[in-house]
Amino acid sequence: MRLFYCSFDDLNHENIMLEIGQKAPDFKLINTDRKEVTLENFKGKNLVLFFFPMAWTSTCTKQMCTVQEDYSVYSELNTEVVGVSVDTIFALKRYGEDYKISFPLLSDFNKQMIRDYDIVHEDFILGYKDVAKRATFVIDKNGILQYIEVLPKLGDFPDMEKLKAALKRIN
Repeated sequence: MRLFYCSFDDLNHENIMLEIGQKAPDFKLINTDRKEVTLENFKGKNLVLFFFPMAWTSTCTKQMCTVQEDYSVYSELNTEVVGVSVDTIFALKRYGEDYKISFPLLSDFNKQMIRDYDIVHEDFILGYKDVAKRATFVIDKNGILQYIEVLPKLGDFPDMEKLKAALKRIN
């Protein structure tokens, strides 16, 4: 089953959409402790990638705080979670401190990962370009995509119940 949402705007671009069952694209990002993090670091565990457009915005903050509140659920499902945005590591560190986020926040400042995962939102607000679409990817212990949700509007909220159901299925 493929879970993917797209807007009509997305159809005007030549996108290579990722699909469930594919190997997840590798990544190399920096966390708020200035350490390199790659997909290989999560081998043997399920991984949820929560992409969000920008720290301190209303829906992004709601999303990251909801993930933090449910963090024990993910741990019980042998799942690591990370948040990914194009904010700097310095902004993400402060953001994590402000909202007491205990899971890793990764900076895709160079915007390579959002390109590799095909979730670039080209026009944000106030002239900002190329932020992450709000998207959720589940990668299983073997590096295979098992769940994908890409939301058409930045203000839309991920379906956390469908996400948890997908994690239960792969455990």
